[in-house]
Amino acid sequence: MTISARNQLSATVKTIKSGAVNDQIELTLNGGEHLVAVITSDSTQKLSLAQGSNVVAIFKAPSVILSTDTDLILSARNQLQATVEKITHGSVNAEVLVKTQGGVEIVTIVTEQSVKNLALEIGSQVNVLIKAFQVILGVKK
Repeated sequence: MTISARNQLSATVKTIKSGAVNDQIELTLNGGEHLVAVITSDSTQKLSLAQGSNVVAIFKAPSVILSTDTDLILSARNQLQATVEKITHGSVNAEVLVKTQGGVEIVTIVTEQSVKNLALEIGSQVNVLIKAFQVILGVKK
């Protein structure tokens, strides 16, 4: 798949909860962790999604939020525990590569100020937050 989004994670559909307008699609990532996408019911039909379908979960790096606060209860549906593997510093933003406990690599773009505020360094433990509405699903033709 050739698209500009950095995060393209292989997954399998675990469950589909149908709604009047949107469907909640629970995925199992290759590392065993779960990710939820909320897509239109029309998209679920167009992609022919069913339990066991192979999909690619796609989301852009700026849509990923990192947190080091373990005392917050957050509304973001997708929260994955990860370790910082690499930080590429820029003048304004930094690219941060994290690896989840299941071994899935996720790229995020955060401000340099956020890197400082969170005291991020290689080996830092972070909570990766991705809103379910930010996850796009794709299937192969």
